[in-house]
Amino acid sequence: MARSSLSKPRWRRRLVLAAQLFIALGIAAFIALAIAVYVARASLPSFDELKSSPNGQTIRVHAVDGTVIASLGPSFGDWLAYDKIPAIMRDAMIAVEDRRFRSHPGVDPIALARITRFALENRGTGRRLQGASTITQQVARTIFLTNSYSVSRKLREAILALALERKFTKDQILELYLNKVYFGGGAYGVDAASRKFFGHSADQLSLTEAAVIAGLVKAPSHYSPTADIDAARGRAGVVIRLMEENGKIPYGAAESVDLATVRFVPEPKQNSVRYFTDWALPQLDLLVDETARPLEVWTTLDIEAQRAADAAIRANAPAGTQGALVSLDRDGAVRAMVGGRDYVSSIYNRATQAQRQPGSSFKLFVYLAALEAGHKPEDAVVDEPVTINGWSPRNDSRRNIGETTLRNAFAYSLNTVAAKLGDEIGFGTIADMARRFGITTNVNTQPAMVLGTSNVRLIEMTRAFASVANKGVAVTPYGITKVTANGVTIYAHEVDRSQVLVAPFVAQAMTDLLQTAVNTGTGKAAQIGRPVAGKTGTTTSTKDGWFLGFSSGLTTGVWMGRDDARSVPGLHGGTAPARAFAAFMKVAVAKRPVEQFDTGLTLPDAEAGLGEEEYFGEPDNGLFIDADGNPITPPSTEPLEQPADGDPAGPAPTPGGTIPPGPGQARGERLDDDWLDRALDRPAPQRRPPATPPAPRNQADRPTQ
Repeated sequence: MARSSLSKPRWRRRLVLAAQLFIALGIAAFIALAIAVYVARASLPSFDELKSSPNGQTIRVHAVDGTVIASLGPSFGDWLAYDKIPAIMRDAMIAVEDRRFRSHPGVDPIALARITRFALENRGTGRRLQGASTITQQVARTIFLTNSYSVSRKLREAILALALERKFTKDQILELYLNKVYFGGGAYGVDAASRKFFGHSADQLSLTEAAVIAGLVKAPSHYSPTADIDAARGRAGVVIRLMEENGKIPYGAAESVDLATVRFVPEPKQNSVRYFTDWALPQLDLLVDETARPLEVWTTLDIEAQRAADAAIRANAPAGTQGALVSLDRDGAVRAMVGGRDYVSSIYNRATQAQRQPGSSFKLFVYLAALEAGHKPEDAVVDEPVTINGWSPRNDSRRNIGETTLRNAFAYSLNTVAAKLGDEIGFGTIADMARRFGITTNVNTQPAMVLGTSNVRLIEMTRAFASVANKGVAVTPYGITKVTANGVTIYAHEVDRSQVLVAPFVAQAMTDLLQTAVNTGTGKAAQIGRPVAGKTGTTTSTKDGWFLGFSSGLTTGVWMGRDDARSVPGLHGGTAPARAFAAFMKVAVAKRPVEQFDTGLTLPDAEAGLGEEEYFGEPDNGLFIDADGNPITPPSTEPLEQPADGDPAGPAPTPGGTIPPGPGQARGERLDDDWLDRALDRPAPQRRPPATPPAPRNQADRPTQ
């Protein structure tokens, strides 16, 4: 008995000591927590600072008419003050995320007890603890912490939540939450989510729309309407039932809500606009140094022109080929850019990245150099066999027509004349001219370079033609007109018109040659009912087809071919590319005034000659060469089709031949340079006697372009 009486007080003393120790530890923990909360509260930013703190940089890209064509990074929408957020949205969020939000101190003891019990029941299973975070804790995590799961992060989250409740009102905390929480699809805040999923501001939300948005927070990627509309509607039904249980909507109202009536904004397709934005947006790093504030990027892209460009390539590119198009305004603004038939299947931008042989479109630089050296469009030249350093180019017709004019030689892409011009003025001079006009790829100086054997980019060739259209003043392509941040312009494009590439009279003479090529030569398929100047290009074995030209202040380049550089039967610059050019330009210039070219020269009548597709017909650089520009033996010639327009080619004119009369021409009158001199009332230059033409080939033997 004595021992029992002695041991009992000792047991009691130990119990009391343990209790006292536990209480002391509890008090110490409480004091430590209070100190931590006080320190955290003192370090918290002001409410206005928290409102402006970013979650990442948003970039919205606008077309020339203001239409948003792309949105990159997180989207925040407009900041809505507490009283501007519909009550139905506030009630829906509280019902599904934190029903005791108005009563707890930032951390919900009841939710903590529930999650503790869950942890004990599922210890060792590896199941993650969820459901204890209050709205205030989510605000703390969104603004100050990360989503990485750890005990230390949860502890910091709780301390910050308690501090937030000590510093801000419940309404302020809910305002922060609804404007900053992530709702999926890159949308942060209810306004951004409402605009993304429903196409209107959050201040117009209906009950069902608010329920959809509130239901997204639990698992944005799973419940997002862009991922699974049925899942989004199902989750919204859960939110509405919780609102009914919490008295936020009348009892029985949940049964009458039809979630099938919710209409979502369709997700924009990845269309050809992405070729343009992929090219333009990387330039932001060179234009602005803003990395925090949201940016509004205003571009040069014309939505209507872009649609027309996309349709033109899809409709005209031969089966199994790719196509690209670039269109520049007179100041270099890119109005349309298509880098391929389908962006989803291939993001490779053939308008800006691909390097392909330009064929006879490269003769632009040959003739620019010749004109700058003193030649004139009406100068007499002789189409005759020529050999330069062992290289003997030939025309696609396999014959020579003798004396003609520089204008006609360009219009019909006479290879021998281009070669003679290159030999006269220097192949290095031509390469320098190409570089002067913006060609940055390597240009070889072998004699065959005059026929377009060096690889080039479509956008650079288009730039060169645009500079000719701009009367010899350099045109630099650009896609961004201005950039704003929070309404303040931080960048504005300025057009540089100071760089003169060639004298105006040289550009005028070149324009004369280019419009002749469209009016009477190889580019007739590019006619659109108003003045057009341009040039075709077709490479060996019809691997590439080009057409580049301008009208009414707009310059457009088109390329077609296969990515593997295999031959495309029937592909010529004067067929599919020229037709795509015409289809696009008819739409793109429809609202522009008709502009006559300022050439200072007289354009020959359209009937003055037949186009190359009828006259010569084969690729305009139809020589087979190696990588260094040296000629190689061509393979056997396959039978060629009739001209693209379906009309059989008539008998080819010869220097002394006759054709059915055109306007102002008497029947049977000889159509030669003497006739043109008389028709245009110009003095006749001294000419060499024309060479005797070869006998015409049979119709079946005449190739077509």
